[in-house]
Amino acid sequence: MVKIVTDSTADIPEKLAAELGITIVPCNVHFGLETYRDGIELSKAEFYTRLKTSSTLPTTSAPAAGLFEATYRELASETDQILSIHLASAFSAIYNSAYLGAEAVSDVEIALIDSGQASMGLGWLVIAAARAAQAGRSLAQIVALVEDMMPRVRLFAALDTLEYLRKGGRVGKTVAVLGTLLDIKPLIEVRDSAVLPLERVRTRRRSIQRLIELAAELGPLEELAVLHSNAPQKARRLAEEISFLHPLERIQIAEVGVIIGTHAGPNALGVACVVACCPYRNSGD
Repeated sequence: MVKIVTDSTADIPEKLAAELGITIVPCNVHFGLETYRDGIELSKAEFYTRLKTSSTLPTTSAPAAGLFEATYRELASETDQILSIHLASAFSAIYNSAYLGAEAVSDVEIALIDSGQASMGLGWLVIAAARAAQAGRSLAQIVALVEDMMPRVRLFAALDTLEYLRKGGRVGKTVAVLGTLLDIKPLIEVRDSAVLPLERVRTRRRSIQRLIELAAELGPLEELAVLHSNAPQKARRLAEEISFLHPLERIQIAEVGVIIGTHAGPNALGVACVVACCPYRNSGD
């Protein structure tokens, strides 16, 4: 059976990852001189606690190529084919580390995919690959399935504050203070290896309404996840509100990890969808 590998930025719920046999390689989180492996030595709850109290933003780094090499060698004892799917290479060196690790392993066939996505935008691709692997699909078939799905993955997020973007130097202090005073909530989209600003709305309630509207505009959905940064109760409410688009029992609720969480800050909400019909494909193709 083909083995599926990803990195910890995929934000796949732990139980689901375990059920599907997905191997997750942890990224590194740095608070000053202290380094932690994401999800192993530092939980998401611990990360957000430290994020709230830190005067400067933490930094993140890709797993070393040697860790990917060791992971692939370990899996080679169980399979002769591996598919490794990762965070958009435009956002991080993770894909390059995976590539270098794969180059050092010759006794197993390894295919790598740059997802062009983040969080559960990446996660849905990995989940689909793992389900296909469990169904006995070949490596070539799974790669084709993932590549077909990639243009249909959409991720929208509503930030609760501009403060963490200010700390990261992405907006000025005046803009951040003004945004707080006016209760401005920025909306972004992650697509095609880019973070795209969509709009800025007033009030938390309106930002949530816009997330629902943006998802509804996509048409029928194959998959839907609600994302949050240290806001599980708000995420559950959003899942209930958006369940007219997708059965509630099939909506995954996922907490975003260190890369998005560092810049979004706590209390951000988002949706990651797989569109049933590709919005970029001409019906005559």
